Amino acid sequence: MMVNKDGFYTGFIKVHFQLLRPISLPPPQSPMCSTEDGDQQDRRMKRRTSFYLPKDTAKHLHISSQTRVREVIEALLNKFTVVDNPAKFALFERTERQSQVYTRKLSDDVCPLYLRLVAGPSEKILCLVLKENETGEVNWDAFSFPELCNFLRILKREEEEHVRQIVKRYALARERTKQAMARITTPA
Repeated sequence: MMVNKDGFYTGFIKVHFQLLRPISLPPPQSPMCSTEDGDQQDRRMKRRTSFYLPKDTAKHLHISSQTRVREVIEALLNKFTVVDNPAKFALFERTERQSQVYTRKLSDDVCPLYLRLVAGPSEKILCLVLKENETGEVNWDAFSFPELCNFLRILKREEEEHVRQIVKRYALARERTKQAMARITTPA
C-alpha cells in the first residue's frame, strides 16, 4: 500500500468471482460490409455474447482508500468489458473461522481496501467475492431478451438432467426389486 500526501492510501485488492449466471459482453467491433448482406450483418453484430466465467476466476484491482463497493463492482465489470447492469451484482466478504465459512454482503458505502488492511493478508480471514445480487425477488425487467432465453435453455437442460436421474434411479430400483423377487421362492 502507498500513502499519499493527503493521508489517503492506495493498494490492491483481490476479488474472486462466484457467478452462477452468464455474463454479457458487447458485440465485437469490426468493419461493416458494404454488400447487400450488410443489413443482416449489422443486425447480427448488435447481439451480445454471453458466457460463464470459470469457477476460479479472480481479479486484482488497484483502488484507493476512498473507493466504495459500488465503484469496485463497476471497475471489475469494466475490466472484463461486461455490459450487464452493475445493480445485478454485489460484493461479499467471506471469512473462515473454525472450519466454518461465513459470507456477508457488503453495503455500497463500505471501503474494501480498508477491510483488506484491517484483516491483513490472509484470505482465510477475509476474502472478497463478487456474486449476483441476492435480492430475493428477481427483477426480470433488468434482463435482456437473449439472457431470458438463455435462462430458459439452462432450466430446460437442468430439468432434462433431473428427469434422467429419476428414470435411472427408478430403473435401478425396479431391477433390484425383480432380482429380490426372483430369489424368493414361493411355497408349493
